[in-house]
Amino acid sequence: MEHSHGHGAPAQALNESELLHSHGADPLSYIVHDLWPDVDRDSDAWPSLMVLHVVALSLAFFVFLPISISLRSVKHRWHRVACVAFHVSLGLGLFAATLYRKVTPNLYEGSTHGRMGYAVVAVVVGLCIAEFLGLVRRLVSFFVSSPPSQWSLGGFKRALFDTESDDLHALPTEYVGLVQADDDVHEETLEAHPGADIALTQVRPHVAISHSRSHSLTSTEDLEHAPTARWVRGQTLPYNLAVNHSDLTLHDSAATPTFKKHFMLPQAKVSFRARLHTTGNVIFHVLEHALVPFAFAEAVSGITIYTGTCRGNYFNGCLAHLVKGGIFWCYGLLSFARYLGAWSKLGWAWNRRADSSPSWTPSAEMVESFVIFLYGASNTWMERFGAQPGDPYTTKQVQHISIAVMFWFAGLIGMAIESRTIRRWLSQSAPSAADQQVEGPSFNPLPGLVIGVTGLAMSAHHQAYVFLVQIHTLWGTMLAAFAAFRWLTYFLLWTKNRTGRSPMANIEPSRPPTEVLASFFLACGGLVFALSMEQVGFAAMRAGHDDVMMFLNLAVAVTCLAFAWLVGILAFNGYVKTKHAAALAVHRPQLGRSDSS
Repeated sequence: MEHSHGHGAPAQALNESELLHSHGADPLSYIVHDLWPDVDRDSDAWPSLMVLHVVALSLAFFVFLPISISLRSVKHRWHRVACVAFHVSLGLGLFAATLYRKVTPNLYEGSTHGRMGYAVVAVVVGLCIAEFLGLVRRLVSFFVSSPPSQWSLGGFKRALFDTESDDLHALPTEYVGLVQADDDVHEETLEAHPGADIALTQVRPHVAISHSRSHSLTSTEDLEHAPTARWVRGQTLPYNLAVNHSDLTLHDSAATPTFKKHFMLPQAKVSFRARLHTTGNVIFHVLEHALVPFAFAEAVSGITIYTGTCRGNYFNGCLAHLVKGGIFWCYGLLSFARYLGAWSKLGWAWNRRADSSPSWTPSAEMVESFVIFLYGASNTWMERFGAQPGDPYTTKQVQHISIAVMFWFAGLIGMAIESRTIRRWLSQSAPSAADQQVEGPSFNPLPGLVIGVTGLAMSAHHQAYVFLVQIHTLWGTMLAAFAAFRWLTYFLLWTKNRTGRSPMANIEPSRPPTEVLASFFLACGGLVFALSMEQVGFAAMRAGHDDVMMFLNLAVAVTCLAFAWLVGILAFNGYVKTKHAAALAVHRPQLGRSDSS
């Protein structure tokens, strides 16, 4: 007996008459216009322009941009080459898209793909302006702070392309461009006088300080005479202080007033500029890194527009599948990146919080719980989109709303468990010796529980056709598998290994093998989730491709490709950092010895 909410035995074959009655005919799409030869069209088809658009933007955002970010992380001058390649590829892709729109009629009314693209381009332009202003500031600093006798083509190139001075922009303009000559100031002398909070770290061959070793800094008395000012560790000396020893020596009593005037920087002034620079730096890097997920969202939008899906009364269901599936897909990629060692400095390694991680950084489980909470709190009210006032709640709506409420409050519980304050309050009722141990990984089962229950529930979700039921069962099982392997990760880390040594005792990033499987099932399940929307299923059934194994193999292949891309990006990032560290060890051996000490 069929219930009022539409449940009945799933059909084997597609009922085109019912679909035509409930959804109407599908309008002409771009992919049909470009690739189907027997379609009546008002203009010529130019699929090559769309191919150029896709290839160019894929290279820009998924190849050149990650390479540029990796090179920028070590302040490598070649990051500008990668940045230029990114902008050239981006411009070529935008040109192809503009030309394609000129020669192709509008086949998707109300498309937001173009507006989303303009937003991404606006972010790129803003970052370019910030980058250009940084170049101008370095040039101005070079010409203002360096005497004309030191102006040369080599010095100009170093001021323009040497990004190792980027971190000095926290200082006022007159203090930008700071130098140290290793032969001029003894690192040993600084070690002998730790009270002098000076760090001389940067070598600029084009700016010479011709002090002899006999004129090295041997006392900290001058520093002690200025209690309201000091140098912050990690900063260096300005260009305009590169003078000959006949004019000024650091230990001469006659030079003390000049030393105080030029070498000292008020603490409040440094702190304000440093905070301002740090804030700008964080915003710049967050926006730059966010371009990759923005590009993914734009790619999903472009595929939707080009294939002509998500129109009419398909929109709400299509949007739900794409957004939720995309979230799980990205979640799986980020989990795999965490397995590879990303964000270990934030304490997100799978063993214990790194000693060097800031105390304010949240745990990875806190971030997961917050995303789950935010998704549930917003999605609870979105399930009624399209319903008229006074309409009764359908069984399908109750199913989805209850899942959103589970996300809402389970995420809230997860955040409470991760809160150090709430942990401290809870420990007052049952203190234990474990509270005094080194802070290890968070064994928070709530994120895995929420996703696992969601997978099990969606595996039993009713669909009108058998093929759609099978697809939902497939990705629901994958989400449940993620939860199982995440819990197994907690079990492996909780228990001691055969030697009796806890994995938490290791400070290096740990890589539990179960996290590879957990991340894979999560990402692959999210991709199948996105592909399980009705129009994709209907298209597969019309073409005779309603085969679950085909969908599974396709999702597995794309997921493996994405994981390989992620391994390549992080491996390249590690490679450039290794080469950069080796170069520093060769060119600055004294600084390396002082750091190791």
